[in-house]
Amino acid sequence: MSDQISDFRLTPEELAKFKEQGFIGPLKVYEPEDMEKRWNEIRRAIPDRSLAIYPENSLGAVTNLSNYDRHLDIDLLSEHIMNRAIAERVSSILGPDLLCWRTEFFPKYQGDEGTDWHQASTFGNASGRPQIQWPTVNDAPAFGGTITAWTAFTHSTRENGCLQLMPGTHRVMNYDESLGMSYNPETINKLEKDSIKRGFFGYDYRQLQKDPDWRPDESQAFSLVMQPGECVIFWSTLMHGSLPHTGSKKDYRMGFATRYVPTSVKVYPDSEDVAEYGGKIPLDNFASVLVSGKDEHGINRLTDRSRRDYTFTPWDFTRPAGS
Repeated sequence: MSDQISDFRLTPEELAKFKEQGFIGPLKVYEPEDMEKRWNEIRRAIPDRSLAIYPENSLGAVTNLSNYDRHLDIDLLSEHIMNRAIAERVSSILGPDLLCWRTEFFPKYQGDEGTDWHQASTFGNASGRPQIQWPTVNDAPAFGGTITAWTAFTHSTRENGCLQLMPGTHRVMNYDESLGMSYNPETINKLEKDSIKRGFFGYDYRQLQKDPDWRPDESQAFSLVMQPGECVIFWSTLMHGSLPHTGSKKDYRMGFATRYVPTSVKVYPDSEDVAEYGGKIPLDNFASVLVSGKDEHGINRLTDRSRRDYTFTPWDFTRPAGS
């Protein structure tokens, strides 16, 4: 196991900074030229849905066929969720027993609106139904959230719609996800907030505000410019969004988000499908991936391989050096 000894765990100083700010990054995961090669291969694999776990056209046009959980059928994405540069850092935060429960592509093309400021604790924002459920603490619901590792598969600039973050905003939720939001694809690319074109893929996140008069404080925000192969790791409860794409047609932005929780968190509790964006995706073939450690809770359906017969080998981050 000596070849699996961690090189990427967060130092005490980095962990303290993460707890204070709610994010760490940008962090290099791949060299830019390596990322370009990987993305070109992934891009060629995306149209082949013969092994994808969700039926074609399950959701609306906004979340297209390729958006969710392609790590379960594309080998390079299967490898990516296990990448030590990401997984070991996340395990520093969440502990050694770690699941990847969702991945998503986030493209942005010329003229696309920015993504509205938002936070996610249960991911029930669209339907009002929690998609993750942390165990209770002293008979009270835990605060929740997930750790998101957002990797730039292409250049991510202010002009092509890079991420924006509000450091330190991860401890208090400004939104009530149990309210749910109404889906209206007619609003896509048509909403303006504070003179910036911002929407939420056919939803209006303002519908979830606990205080209808509250507004995000833009003065707290900064833009996260990233090179291909760089990653940012953040709490999903951190206020985050993105700028609109105002650049050229060929300068599109592609991000890929991997979402992690401890094995004690219930994924899709009591759910047979995910209902959002005007459609549903059935969860018959869904399973989380054990990325590191062990699953001693047995509350989630797990897979140790993708549908391509790609064997997942979880890293054991708990073993001492030299073992």
